[in-house]
Amino acid sequence: MARYKNLGGNSGVVEYEIGEDSIRVAFDDGWKYLYTYQSAGSHHIEQMKQLALYGQGLNSYIKKYVEKKYARKFR
Repeated sequence: MARYKNLGGNSGVVEYEIGEDSIRVAFDDGWKYLYTYQSAGSHHIEQMKQLALYGQGLNSYIKKYVEKKYARKFR
């Protein structure tokens, strides 16, 4: 997984991994979430990928649009 830049300085996101049709996000509480085209929609996944690469806004986006739309939650 790649380290999240956290340019805003207050994100709970620590790492991410981009897949072709998915994104895996790791939070500072130890939980990891897999979001897929099927679970959250392709538009949301593509936006999350861009925010992850940019390093800012991913945590807020997840909370606002896709918080419960994950395909899998794990440690």
